[in-house]
Formats: sequence, structure tokens, C-alpha cells
Amino acid sequence: MRKLVYYVGVSLDGYIAGPGGEFDFYPFSAEMGAWINAEYPEFVPTHLRAHADLALDEPNRRCDTVVMGRGTYEPALSAAVTSPYAHMKQYVVSTTLGRSEDPAVELIEADPLGLVRRLKKEDGLDIWLCGGGVLAAQLLAELDELIIKSYPVVAGGGIPAFSGAFAPTLFTPTRRKEFGNGAQVTWFTRS
Repeated sequence: MRKLVYYVGVSLDGYIAGPGGEFDFYPFSAEMGAWINAEYPEFVPTHLRAHADLALDEPNRRCDTVVMGRGTYEPALSAAVTSPYAHMKQYVVSTTLGRSEDPAVELIEADPLGLVRRLKKEDGLDIWLCGGGVLAAQLLAELDELIIKSYPVVAGGGIPAFSGAFAPTLFTPTRRKEFGNGAQVTWFTRS
């Protein structure tokens, strides 16, 4: 069965972005970027692959489907990119978007939990939960794995990694990789 994997960057205080969606405060490094692109090429948006020295036809290694909220999809739309992950099956969960401008992006207006449960039963690679925090909280019951990029910075406010009802859920760390910029990637599986 396919897994739902939440791969996301977070500050020390648990924010995935600032109040305006900004994430440029993370101390990113070339070393970390090269490692991430090699390990997870499918997480690089299609329109940025050339900048990351990735071929457009670089095969997906871990996931072939992406689920994201409107806030995560919005930066692509603002850049006139209607299909940010054309190399994956794309779903945008939103009650306010109205319609998808691109036939490759399926709009989900209700029941994201039902969507993920259906996708898990289908053949394919894993499913990437791209964000955001409200959607992550809605899908917490179906999250199988977390891949957390932790950056050594306190944001002080912004968009939390999970924004929903109080629902303590245990995960077990299974692996960790550290980088010279003080950031680390930690893998967690549901306990």
C-alpha cells in the first residue's frame, strides 16, 4: 500500500513559512540543496528543474502523486505556472479556488481524507503531502511518514506545520542527516 509522506521544512518553533508565506529566512546551503535534489528529484517543481541541474524527464524516486493546499499552490499561480509538478499527478485541496486552470491539476473541494484513502489503494509510488499546515492537520490520521527539514532559525510566527485540532500523534525517528549550515533532515514513521 502507498504511504502518505509529509516532506516539509520547519523552523525551530514549528513554522513552515512566515506570515506572508515567505521561506527565504531558512539558512539554505548548496550542499543541502544538492543532496535534496539527488535524493528527492520529484520534489523540485518542473519549471525549476533546469536551475537545479535536473533533467525534465528525471525519474521520480519516492513519490508520483502530490497533494497540496491552495496556499502551497498559490506561489506557482502567481508566477503563471498552473502545473508546478507536471511530472507527478497533482491534487489541490481548496474550497475557495473555484476551478483548476490546468487539466493536469485536479481540484478537490471536499473530503481530502477520502481522497488520500482512495489514492493509497491505487498502484504507484508514495503520495507527497506538499503542504500546508491546515491540510496536514486534516490528513494527520493518514500520515505514514514525516520527512522534516529542520532549520536552526526561530521564525516567531507564521504558518505552522500543523494547524488544527489538538490531536497528539506519535511518530518514531528512524534516520537523521545533518548539514554544515546547521540544518538537519529527520525521517519519522508513525508509531
